[in-house]
Amino acid sequence: MTMDETIARINELYHKSKETGLTDEEREEQAKLRRIYIDSVKGNLTGQLEHMSIKYPDGTIKKVKKKK
Repeated sequence: MTMDETIARINELYHKSKETGLTDEEREEQAKLRRIYIDSVKGNLTGQLEHMSIKYPDGTIKKVKKKK
């Protein structure tokens, strides 16, 4: 399932929950899909930050480090 399909399904389940409510299986599916989406966003952000450098006014460049 692509991310576009995942987002579309999350939205379908959201709209159905507002109209008629969700079954237990649909609630579980919605939670699973939301977790997949959140993990994807976090992974993309982490990847971007790992390749980022900061240039200071004195001209030095340092890679971004993980926060401890």
